[in-house]
Amino acid sequence: MADRRKSMAGKRPMVRLGDALTGYLKRSGLQAGVERAAVIEAWPSLVGSQIAAVTTAESVSPEGVLRVRVATAPWAAELSLMTPKILANINASRTGRINGIRWVPLGGPGPTT
Repeated sequence: MADRRKSMAGKRPMVRLGDALTGYLKRSGLQAGVERAAVIEAWPSLVGSQIAAVTTAESVSPEGVLRVRVATAPWAAELSLMTPKILANINASRTGRINGIRWVPLGGPGPTT
């Protein structure tokens, strides 16, 4: 056991994997993207059951634009009027800032790559 301690002398201490991953994400600039992407999972709780029933959060662009699929064009039009309030609610509850929402009616263009 003492030999093992001697061989570890001068080496960096062990770090928990979660802490190492968080540190890497912050250093690499990827942390903000990960935090923004968490909006997709949290979407129903952020907008409520009525809006969640007719929408699906699909993706977040590197620029922070949330892409949301909407059941109908009239709903997309209604939600576009509500965008400032929805954005304020999303950004008040998290650190990964969403800069805009793109409402895409069902049957509209698919995701761009």
